[in-house]
Amino acid sequence: MIEASQRQNTILAWISWQFFDVPKFILQTWRNFLLFNLNYFSIPLLFKTLFSHWHRYRWSYGRGLDIPRYLEAFFSNLISRILGAIMRIILIVIGLLIEIFIFFGGIIIFFGWLMLPVLLLGGIWFGLRIIF
Repeated sequence: MIEASQRQNTILAWISWQFFDVPKFILQTWRNFLLFNLNYFSIPLLFKTLFSHWHRYRWSYGRGLDIPRYLEAFFSNLISRILGAIMRIILIVIGLLIEIFIFFGGIIIFFGWLMLPVLLLGGIWFGLRIIF
C-alpha cells in the first residue's frame, strides 16, 4: 500500500514542508523559548514579590517599648526590602532584555526561513550570470 506522502507530488510536498510545516514548528519553538525565559528568570513572581525582604532576612521588633531596638529592627527591615527590590529589579531587567533578544531573534529566524527559497533562486541566478 502506498502512503499518502508518497502519492503526493514532490514539489507540493516541499512547498507544504517549507511554508507550512517548518514555520509552524519554528513558531512553536519560538513560543517555548519565550515561555522558558519567563519561567527561568521568574519574572511574574519577581513582580509579585518586588518589595519582599531579601532572602527573608527579617528582624523582630521584640516585646515591650524598646525604642532603640524598634528603630534598629525597622531600619534593618527597610534596608532588607530595598536591597530585595534592587536585586529583583536587576533580575527583571536582565530577563526582559533576554526576552527582547529572543523575540527579535525569532523574527529573524522565522522570516529568514521564509526567504530561503528566494535567496536560493537569487544565488543560482547570480551564479549563472557570473559563469555565462
